[in-house]
Amino acid sequence: MSGAGSSLLKQPKAVYAVAFACVVSFMGIGLVDPILPALSKQLNATPSQVSLLFTSYLLVTAVAMLFTGWIASLIGPKRTLITGLGLIVVFAALAGLSGSINGIVGFRAGWGLGNALFIATSLAVIVASASGGFAGAIVLYEAALGLGIAAGPLVGGLLGNISWRGPFFGVAVLMAVALLATVTLLDKTPKPAHRSSILAPIKALRHRSLLTMGITALLYNWGFFTMLGYAPYPMKLGATQLGFVFFAWGLLLAFFSITGAPWLQRRFGTGPSLYGALSAFAVLIVLIGIFTSNRWVVIGCVIASGIVAGINNTLTTQAVMLVSPVERPVASAAYGFVRFIGGGLAPYAAGKMVDHWNIHVPFIVGAGVVLLGVAVLSTGRRPLAAADADMAATGAHASPDELAGEIADEFGGAPDAIDFEHEVERAHRT
Repeated sequence: MSGAGSSLLKQPKAVYAVAFACVVSFMGIGLVDPILPALSKQLNATPSQVSLLFTSYLLVTAVAMLFTGWIASLIGPKRTLITGLGLIVVFAALAGLSGSINGIVGFRAGWGLGNALFIATSLAVIVASASGGFAGAIVLYEAALGLGIAAGPLVGGLLGNISWRGPFFGVAVLMAVALLATVTLLDKTPKPAHRSSILAPIKALRHRSLLTMGITALLYNWGFFTMLGYAPYPMKLGATQLGFVFFAWGLLLAFFSITGAPWLQRRFGTGPSLYGALSAFAVLIVLIGIFTSNRWVVIGCVIASGIVAGINNTLTTQAVMLVSPVERPVASAAYGFVRFIGGGLAPYAAGKMVDHWNIHVPFIVGAGVVLLGVAVLSTGRRPLAAADADMAATGAHASPDELAGEIADEFGGAPDAIDFEHEVERAHRT
């Protein structure tokens, strides 16, 4: 093993405790997908009622994005992180104990709040605690992110094959272990140098470039969560089989988020890469909508969508950071607030479309909404082109540090992580 690899593995126990919690947290993205049909059948709920599991979770996350930075600046990253972990443990367990779909939907909202608080500070805590500096922390965080995204559907499918309650109890137990380890092993972390403002993200949306990217992401997330929330039904697979389908999807998503997106950005520029990836995603959703009765087409399109979703997820967030005229934490919070609204509303609207028409309609509409996102993005092509030209002139394409921060932002937060690292470094020098 190389010296770098050896030093990377020699981290404080607290770092591994938080990294483990990150894995479990990111598992929540696809954890419930394999059990959606089982929930609908066993709780006598319609697919539109079950879709509220996404809606409650994501809408609470959207609102929470506005004040997680403020809370972290008020009570410190460690307390914010532990509060988030505690909420996840409690609400995941309550969801498993629930006997009604309405109860699970409500508890998923509490889960979303806990996840927002945890993810908003997890990268910052790893950065502050890791040995070997920022680079080593980023590698650990990326590994946790990729493992969690891919493992979530697989764990959900395996536990869901026993009972639909299994994934909820599984997360509660795993997070409880992570919580105990974090409380025991993690030292107190310093508060940021200045307190964040709750209103700053809302005020930032007055900037056209940031609002344009936020609306683009909202429209993209509409299609993304329509696919995530309704594609399991026409597949007509068991929980374990669905778990393996979304496991493959998660692997591709994580891989292309980290490798495919930066290559395309360097090769073609941010704008053209996003036009192509968003259009390709819309085509895949259209195919699902047209061939809904053919499970193999649906399965193939869902797995393939992991490629373009991974590219879209990273590039949309990178584009926000390129064109935003405000500081990174504020831009990230504003962007997260807008885009998660799309993710929250889409499953609910899709359910109503299924109830009134048929299961083909939400996919066709979702594809149209994604294409509308391409049109909105095109109105901001000048700031994107100028940012790309500036990077080309200076040779300052996204560094691994910046890229990891963008990926972290896309999957739920960590907006203050990179700025927090700079504050820690300045504190150590003085």
